[in-house]
Amino acid sequence: MLHRFLEKKVDRDWLNTNFPCMMACPAHTNAGRYVELIAEGNFEEAYRHAREPNPLASICGRVCAHPCETACRRGAIDKPIAIRALKRFLTERHGPESRNPIDVNAGRVQPALPFRIAIVGAGPVGLSAAHDLALMGYSVTLYEASQVPGGMLYLGLPEYRLSRDVVEAQVREILATGDITLKLNHAAGRNFSIADLRRDYDAVLIAVGAHRSRDLTIPGVDLDGVYKGIDFLLNVNLGFRFTIGKKVLVIGGGNVAMDVARSAAREVLRQHVGGVENIEPSQENVNAVAAREMMDVSLSALRLGAQEVHLVCLENRAEMPASIEEIEEAQEEGIIIHAGLGPKRIVGKDGRVVALEALKTKSVFDENHRFSPTFFENSETQIECDTIIMAIGQAAKLDFLLPDDGVEISPRGLIAVNPQTLMTTAAGVFAGGDCVFGPRLIIDSVADGKRAAVGIDEFLRGQKHPEPIVEVEVMDRYRMPLDLLDLVRQPIPMLPLNRRTGVTEVEIGYDEASAMAEAQRCLHCWVNTVFEGTPQDGTMCILCGGCVDVCPEDCLQLVSLDRIGFSDETTSRIADVRDLMGFELDDIKADELGVIAGSAMLKDESRCIRCGLCAARCPAGTITMESFNLLSGEPTGLISIDAIDRSFRPAPPVASASVR
Repeated sequence: MLHRFLEKKVDRDWLNTNFPCMMACPAHTNAGRYVELIAEGNFEEAYRHAREPNPLASICGRVCAHPCETACRRGAIDKPIAIRALKRFLTERHGPESRNPIDVNAGRVQPALPFRIAIVGAGPVGLSAAHDLALMGYSVTLYEASQVPGGMLYLGLPEYRLSRDVVEAQVREILATGDITLKLNHAAGRNFSIADLRRDYDAVLIAVGAHRSRDLTIPGVDLDGVYKGIDFLLNVNLGFRFTIGKKVLVIGGGNVAMDVARSAAREVLRQHVGGVENIEPSQENVNAVAAREMMDVSLSALRLGAQEVHLVCLENRAEMPASIEEIEEAQEEGIIIHAGLGPKRIVGKDGRVVALEALKTKSVFDENHRFSPTFFENSETQIECDTIIMAIGQAAKLDFLLPDDGVEISPRGLIAVNPQTLMTTAAGVFAGGDCVFGPRLIIDSVADGKRAAVGIDEFLRGQKHPEPIVEVEVMDRYRMPLDLLDLVRQPIPMLPLNRRTGVTEVEIGYDEASAMAEAQRCLHCWVNTVFEGTPQDGTMCILCGGCVDVCPEDCLQLVSLDRIGFSDETTSRIADVRDLMGFELDDIKADELGVIAGSAMLKDESRCIRCGLCAARCPAGTITMESFNLLSGEPTGLISIDAIDRSFRPAPPVASASVR
């Protein structure tokens, strides 16, 4: 039985600690809710929870860097919940790329508003903003410089990581949301100016990303066979012919470098497969081919001489900015990583690259952790190669902005904005994504698009978006699986190395049984033990200590008040939120806590696994299990990121106390 309350007061700082995965997600997707529904087998409802706040859910289910998993409290016990993979499981069943898609936007589009919005760039920021603005009733026009929408989702991410069919399906779904028009091959500075858009539209969003590769200023960068990482990816992903050598060397270390290295290996095979079949190659040569492609084509790769793909980076293995998953996957496929080397010069012969000369790195950062690499003297080494691809970072290309546009550029060469509204120094002109903050995660771009949509709406209509409503459910006979802590993380299925053909996705995804088994591991952080006994109900704590004895994590402790120190800051805080602590403190005043006699039940929230045993054990019924849910105050049903950020201030995990 559930008893729901909307009027119950909850301290938002405390509640913040009960949504670690949601608060770590830039788009504030309530991952715990859809994970719980997967465990119950309710996949359709789970998909709605995953998709409604995130218009790029199908894409994020495949390539998101999942900060929610980093924050997952289960990770402190063994391994975090595989949240990203579980989202993919849902979208493969009910996303736009599936055979049984669910239209989560049915009935959510609001009546048309008399405003027109222009968005420059149809990447993740532009698509996310267009989606939310269309739901609000705005007429939106997306201007995309390329011949395809999606930005770096299509142009930068290799297809083995993200299928083009998924990108196209997601874009089609967004374009069908409301009054959205897409104009391809329309570039700012070439086909129109920002001044033109300001004249014709009520608001403008600049979301052009960062599609320019950073330059490496060492001798030899102008030799034939030296390429820039983004240029390489753009050419490969658009299907243009790109001549590549047999021994490729990538300079970098971040995730872009990993994409370049693995794509280089695939491009080598694609260009040089000669049709030789049924000949078993030696294991040594298989390892030499960077991508570890199918056995029956590896000899063809050897015929062209593309035996190796190397990666050189300044950082040592522990410092590499690439995610652990990316490094391990690249090495598994055969990429040879030379960590702790800094490029000194590119060696050429007859105008073409033949090697990279590098120095051994002494340090990458100075004492203030600023990027300031130093090298050991006389430590030069040369790595032979016939192709070098520089993947050392991305930068925004903003030469389309003119002084008359009134859009200020920061010292970093990025667009300056108000961080809350994302409005630039020009009224009615907004900007978000990589052209504002530099290269970041895809989910950050989704969040920027959503925040920009709110900023535009508040600018045009002058109304603040409402804060989310907290719904509290008191749960009778709440139980978690008895073997909760024995459940192990389900490995994410991957294609075996000998089946990883050119553009085939490497990750397969969970089946139903594995997804449900993985979801069962969730600790249900939005559920908590609450001590609210009342004299009227006869449920006052009798200090039996049964809850302390039964707790498997030793997170409860019954202590006398004289063992607790109450600082002035603590008592002042308690006094400020006295109306939130009526049950816990009864008739005790905050300034009496340090002088009166009594006992307190202390709970370490960070260790609690929400098993519910304490509530089941309590003979007086003092302890209840309560679930906290955020409900939207928006007519569209969206929970505003801006509203959540106003309501939820970052707070470290804290101990709660009940005083008797």
